[in-house]
Amino acid sequence: MFCEQCEQTASGNGCHQWGACGKSPQVNAVQDLLVYCLRGIAPVVLQAKELAINTREVDRFTCESLFATMTNVNFDQKRFTKYIKQAIALREDLKAQIQQVVDTPITWSAISSYEPDYNESLVEQGQNFNLELIGQSGANVDIFSLKLTALYGVKGAASYTFHAYELGQEDETVYQFVQQVLATIDSQDLSLEEWVNLALEIGKINLRAMELIDAGHTGTYGHPVPTAVPLNHTPGKAILVSGHDIKQLEAILKQTVDKEITVYTHGELLPAHGYPKLKAKYPHFYGHFGTAWQNQTKDFAKFPGAVVITTNCLMPPHEHYEDKLFTLGPVGYAGLNYLPTKADDSIDFTPVIKKAQELPGFSEESEYRQVTTGFARNAVLGVADRVIDAVKQGKIRHFFLVGGCDGAKPDRNYYAEFVDKVPDDCVVLTLACGKFRFFDKEMGDIEGIPRLLDVGQCNDAYSAIQIAVALANAFKVGVNEIPLSMILSWYEQKAVAVLLTLLYLGIKDIRLGPTIPAFLSANVLQLLSEKYNLQPITTPDADLAACLG
Repeated sequence: MFCEQCEQTASGNGCHQWGACGKSPQVNAVQDLLVYCLRGIAPVVLQAKELAINTREVDRFTCESLFATMTNVNFDQKRFTKYIKQAIALREDLKAQIQQVVDTPITWSAISSYEPDYNESLVEQGQNFNLELIGQSGANVDIFSLKLTALYGVKGAASYTFHAYELGQEDETVYQFVQQVLATIDSQDLSLEEWVNLALEIGKINLRAMELIDAGHTGTYGHPVPTAVPLNHTPGKAILVSGHDIKQLEAILKQTVDKEITVYTHGELLPAHGYPKLKAKYPHFYGHFGTAWQNQTKDFAKFPGAVVITTNCLMPPHEHYEDKLFTLGPVGYAGLNYLPTKADDSIDFTPVIKKAQELPGFSEESEYRQVTTGFARNAVLGVADRVIDAVKQGKIRHFFLVGGCDGAKPDRNYYAEFVDKVPDDCVVLTLACGKFRFFDKEMGDIEGIPRLLDVGQCNDAYSAIQIAVALANAFKVGVNEIPLSMILSWYEQKAVAVLLTLLYLGIKDIRLGPTIPAFLSANVLQLLSEKYNLQPITTPDADLAACLG
C-alpha cells in the first residue's frame, strides 16, 4: 500500500500498511486501479473532443469517480469495481465512435488499451500499476512529488466540478482540463517548471469550478444572509443530513413536507441555513446537530433519527447506528444503506423517511443555543463601506482567515487557541469544517461588524477570495498588501485544490497546518516557500506576532 493523499497519513509520511482513514490495502489498491483506468480514458476523451464527439457523459463520470477516490468518501471495494467496469465500457464506446469518423484504425497506448482481468485479483493489478507510477519518475523525487500534487489537486477540482454539475452548472473548459491533467500524469518528459505550472493551472481551473458552484447555489437559493441557526433540538421525528450537497438536502426537505419530521444539518451543511430561499420554503428545516465530520461516530450515535451522508466526509461507521445511516452519490461503505440515483438524476428518500418514522426522535426540547452563519461575499461586501471606514479609523487592525478542514489530530487545537488569542481589534473570517473548533465562540463586534464571520463551506472558498479581492480593490492595493493573514488547515484533496488556487492567485504568506503534505518533497516545499512564503504553522503566539508585526 502507498498513499500520501491526505493530512492524517501515518506518522506524517504516508500510509503503507493500512489507511489511517480506515481504508484497507485492498480497497486502496482497487481505488488506484480505477484512477489508472481514468488516466487511460483521458487520451480517448481528448481525441473525441477534437473530433467534436459529445463526451459529456464520460466527463461527468470521470469527476464523480475521481470524487469517490478521495480520502473519506468511499470505502466499498465492490463500488470501485463497478466504477472500473463502467469506465472501461465508456472508453470502448467512445473509441467506437471515434473509429466511425476517422479513415484509418487508431493504435491506442497501453494505458488506453488496458482491460482488467476480472478472473484475477484486481487488488494485485492496482498495486502493480501504483508501483509503475512510482517507478516512472525514477530517482527524481521532485518530479514524483509534483505528479502527486497534480493528481491530488485534480481530484479536488473534479470533486468541485461534480458539485457544480449537480447544481446544473457545467463548463466544457473545466472538463477538458481535467482530462488533460489525467492524460499528463503519464508523461515522462516534463520539466520541474512545467509540472509546477501544471499545478498552478489546476488552481486556476479549480477557481472556475468553485465559481460554478457559487453560481449554482446563489442562483437557486439566493445569496446567503446572516442567519441565526439553532443548536438545540425540538420534540419529534428527525432526519440529520451531513456532507456538502445542498441540492440533496433540499430534495429531502421536499420529500418530508407534511411528514411531521424535523430536518437538521450536520458538519459542512451548517451554511445551508443562510440561503434565504431554502430557509423560507421549508419550515421543518430547523437547526444544526453536532460538529465536524471526524466526530460523527459520536454525533450519529446520539441522534435519534435517520442520518444521510450526501458527500464526503464519511467515517467508518459503528455497528450500533449503521442501520439508520444512508449514503448516496459517490459515497459508500460496505453494508451501508445506499440510495441509488434514478435516470432523471433524482433520489427517492422514502427509505430514510420510513426509518425516521420508526425511530423515536427527540422526546423533549433542549436548551436553546445558536450560532450565526451566512456571511458570504454579498453579505460582507454589502457593508464594505463600514468595514473600510473601521480599518481606516484604526478600529479594525487586521483580518484573519482561519479555516479549512478539521480532523482528529490533537495538534489541530492550534486553530481554536489561535482564535482565542486574536486581539479584540481584529476580525476572524472562517469557512469549512475547521470552524467547528470555535464556531460557537462569542467574540462580539466592532462597530456592529461581528468579529467572527462564517463565510460558509469549503465550497465557498470562492466567496472568501472575492471578499479579499474586493477589499484590495477598495484600498487600491494588491491582495498581499491588505491587512489579511490566512491560517489554513488541510485534510483532503479539495483542500489541495484550494491551496493551488490561492497560489495561482499569487497569495503569499499562507500558514498551513497542522502538518505540511507528505507528498511535497523538500525541494518542492522550498520552491513554494521561496516564491510564496508558504510556511507551516508554529505556535499561536508566534504566528500571531508575525502576522501583526
